[in-house]
Amino acid sequence: MAEIHIVRDYPHSPVKVWRAMTDPDLIPYWTSTGQGGRAVGFRPVVGNRFQLVAKPVPGWRGIVDCEVLEVREQELLRYTWIGSEGEKPSYIRYHLEPTAEGTRFTYDHTGFTGISGFVMAKLLGSVRTKMLTVGVPALLAEMDETGALRPGAPLRLPELR
Repeated sequence: MAEIHIVRDYPHSPVKVWRAMTDPDLIPYWTSTGQGGRAVGFRPVVGNRFQLVAKPVPGWRGIVDCEVLEVREQELLRYTWIGSEGEKPSYIRYHLEPTAEGTRFTYDHTGFTGISGFVMAKLLGSVRTKMLTVGVPALLAEMDETGALRPGAPLRLPELR
């Protein structure tokens, strides 16, 4: 079974990193370095169903259906991921650990099956790596310590549908 496992250290507090990863208004800023996307209806509450909405591309409708499975504020978020109708869910896990220098963020995407799952894991893995190494640091640099976006931040949201 294929999976994606990415670990990044950010020189920012868990409060700030958590907000960047879970505030639906901020998520598009870091996802814009990949396919882009908005978290429509997202709240970090167990049982919350939401959609990640991006620009459609040939062979993909641009929507991922998700459900929050587990939340521990500023520490853990787990949710399902269904990228195509009829697909079995795979699972996303964000884990935040405080470090002396800031926060260690671990991203796991598991549950890919078959050859199509292997291909999807490879594709999504490179996109997620770019988001977590380029998009997230750019967003964090434009946030204050409370996790609010600084006024006049030069970040741009992706154009979607």
